[in-house]
Formats: sequence, C-alpha cells, structure tokens
Amino acid sequence: MTTLYTRTLFWSPRLLGMVYVGFLGLFALDVFGEEHGFWRILAALSIHLIPAFVVAAGLILAWRREWVGAIFFAAAGTFYSIRVLTLRIPAATKITWIGAIAGPSFLVAALFLANWLERKKLHPNGL
Repeated sequence: MTTLYTRTLFWSPRLLGMVYVGFLGLFALDVFGEEHGFWRILAALSIHLIPAFVVAAGLILAWRREWVGAIFFAAAGTFYSIRVLTLRIPAATKITWIGAIAGPSFLVAALFLANWLERKKLHPNGL
C-alpha cells in the first residue's frame, strides 16, 4: 500500500466530515435576513446550528474510532432521508434534498468504513 493511498484514505473522511459540518452550518445563516433583535437572532442562530454541532460531535468521536464514524454518519443520513420522505412535498424535491444533505453523509460513512476495514494498514502501531 503506497503512502499516498494510506494518507488519502486516512484523511479523506475526516476532511470531508469537516466540510460537511461547514455545509450544514451554512443553513443557519438564513436567520440574518430576519428583522428581529440581537437576542432573538442569536437564539435562532443557536437553534439552526444544532445539526452542525451534532455532526461535529460525531466527527470528534469518529476521529480515532472509524467504526463510530461509519455508524454515525450512516445513521445521520438515514434519519434525514426518512424525515424527508415523510414530508408532503414533490418527489423531485425529496430526491434533491436527500441527495444534497444525506448524500455527503453516506459518502463520509463509506469512507470511515473503508478506514475501519483497512485499519491494520493505516495504523501499523495499533494507534
């Protein structure tokens, strides 16, 4: 196994997980378009950032235990997909939302699973 392959396999789910947290955090910025006072906007921002904080916590847990990341990100994507499928919106919108929000979560889960399956090669010292 080449060094480039092992480094890419090791870092790709972690970096994509961080990008995913940032992507989820972008959805909280819509609170600044509202005409409310400072404290109401701060409260709304905090509430809108909860999904990003939950995913960030899952990423922290998964950093050294790849199996946790595989389960967490797969569960997050599944939870979101089920939630969207219960909404009364057009099917095309459901597919778009699931692809845009749950799709990256499933990708990160697959990369963490690949990390876990190759852990002996990625962590030869048992770290």
